[in-house]
Amino acid sequence: MDLGLKDRVYVLTGASRGLGNAAARELVADGAKVVLTGRDEKSVAAAAEELGERAVGVAADNADPEVAARLIATARERFGRFDGVLVSVGGPPPGSAADNTDEQWRAAFDSVFLGAVRMARTAAAELSEGGVIGFVLSGSVHEPIPGLTVSNGLRPGLAGFAKSLSAELGPRGIRVVGLLPARIDTDRVRELDALSGDAEAARARHSAEIPLRRYGTPEEFGRAAAFLLSPAASYLTGLMLPVDGGARHGF
Repeated sequence: MDLGLKDRVYVLTGASRGLGNAAARELVADGAKVVLTGRDEKSVAAAAEELGERAVGVAADNADPEVAARLIATARERFGRFDGVLVSVGGPPPGSAADNTDEQWRAAFDSVFLGAVRMARTAAAELSEGGVIGFVLSGSVHEPIPGLTVSNGLRPGLAGFAKSLSAELGPRGIRVVGLLPARIDTDRVRELDALSGDAEAARARHSAEIPLRRYGTPEEFGRAAAFLLSPAASYLTGLMLPVDGGARHGF
């Protein structure tokens, strides 16, 4: 199936590695062009170089109020157009409600929540009919993840913002979608498994709770993201798509 991605241009934040990078790879493989961001200049440059001439890397921090406009301007200057954005940010620090400090909450709010809202708001002002705004969120939108209290507090709020935005932008023909990954085999998930003290046992336990009995691959997540961002998903908006092997057991 042709997703209609050829020469469309997307900004992907937090895409030097992990799920954002997996989405970038699939978009480029289907003919799109991408602007990647990451905090580390060398890492994001290397990620863009690996993807070739259809990618450009920009070192950026989502918490910076100037970043959103700069990224969209880069897309237009380098590739001549701007069709959408996928907002992905690194996970906040682990911890319990009793352990996480005010400083950790403020830093996470600025980067994970306010940075994502600002990117989406800026993109909404720049997109025309057929544009799309996507968010990489988490299965914690529906069910808290033990030991990730800050993330559990912020991700559901972003999902609510995304759904509100989808209703506001729908009349302009702009879609807003979210992806809710669970146990995708990334460095972040391996780190979470290791927090249990026995990473192999944690992986086996979590895999047994997933109907497909395994962790997802970054490529599987990337393909789901590429589809939702593509014109092939033109009648999907306000959607929060679990990418979890059936772990949620419901709608």
